[in-house]
Amino acid sequence: MAPKAVVLFSGKRKSGKDFVSDILFNKLGSSKCSILRLSGPLKAQYAKEHNLDYERLLDASDYKEKYRAAMIPWGEEKRKKDPGFFCRLATSGEGSDKDVWIISDARRLTDVQYFEENYPHCLIKVRIFAEETVRGKRGFVYTKGVDDIESECGLDSGVEWTIVIKNNEDDEQLQRDVNDLLSKITLLSK
Repeated sequence: MAPKAVVLFSGKRKSGKDFVSDILFNKLGSSKCSILRLSGPLKAQYAKEHNLDYERLLDASDYKEKYRAAMIPWGEEKRKKDPGFFCRLATSGEGSDKDVWIISDARRLTDVQYFEENYPHCLIKVRIFAEETVRGKRGFVYTKGVDDIESECGLDSGVEWTIVIKNNEDDEQLQRDVNDLLSKITLLSK
């Protein structure tokens, strides 16, 4: 069953992609939507091959940050062989039967292209933006080899975003942006 709306989130580390995805999920409800993470299949396989705790790789912990730099080239090698590999895995598993898919972690142009090619009629591209000082308060520390490569910079330009959500500690602005996004989803999912 094809989704009625695909909401594709992108943003820098600690910008609040998961936070805003969770807000949206809670507003729409689990009967209508699901959060699909492109990093989920990547982290599951990486954890299996390296005897790591998969659940801890999914959260926003120091544990995930400890392995992030090594996961990136490993995932890139998989993507070189098949650019849509992780997108297909994420959208064919649990939650893919819902009307609205929230893709919480697009990081590369090939991710965006996959969804543009396969779901052009129902795609909403969302960029989460937070100032670097705000991200710093959330634990962001610039890391060479992580913050200066494609997985963090690949979508800084070259994509026409449907909506940009500002997540800079201004709850009223955030609520307005989320309501705007909800309106767009409602139009598609009727």
